[in-house]
Amino acid sequence: MNDGVDKLVIFLGKRAGIDKLVKTIQYASKLTHWHLRNTRSDLADRAKKWELSSGLARKAYRTGQFVAAFNDLRRRNGPPPSALSVAANAGQMAYYFFDHVLWLARIGVLDGKRAASASFVSAFGEAIWYVCNLIADAKAIAAGIRAEREIGASEKKGEIEKIRAGRTMRLMGMAADSADFVIAAAEIHPNPFCNHVITLGISGLISAWAGWYRNWP
Repeated sequence: MNDGVDKLVIFLGKRAGIDKLVKTIQYASKLTHWHLRNTRSDLADRAKKWELSSGLARKAYRTGQFVAAFNDLRRRNGPPPSALSVAANAGQMAYYFFDHVLWLARIGVLDGKRAASASFVSAFGEAIWYVCNLIADAKAIAAGIRAEREIGASEKKGEIEKIRAGRTMRLMGMAADSADFVIAAAEIHPNPFCNHVITLGISGLISAWAGWYRNWP
């Protein structure tokens, strides 16, 4: 049986695993900078640099993700996709594509003036994606609860456990999407609550840790 180190290697072998690790570093560094900014400016500056470099690293590592989102919609089997599914995929594609533009603008490959507009469009698409995911997960959880009530019989305990495990994963997904929506909202419509360092830091860590749970082998 795999021990903790084996599982960590498997986890870090996934694109999502690396992203969640670096995301944890990014938002932990953000909170560290905020905490030390008035007492240890030298350490605070280092934390800020780690935060910024982690954010850029995550953007670089997401290169090409919008193609995967497009292909998911293009190659979907079964009945025609619902409007909710199409909206989710469209939001995801917009998010990843303009996130690439934002990354290139911030590192100087593209005109830096493009950064603000790219950031807004990326965050807007991201928010649409999260809202659609939340609705889809809520529907799936409700369907699972109904199915669990209908099963009821003890001889189908395995099916009930499977439904409950799926529900836990969806709840983790909803936690991550809700937290990420707050971060996106801070970009779309800046306000004192969403843009506060503590709000952003905690939201980022909630999203990262929910991702750890969902992707841990």
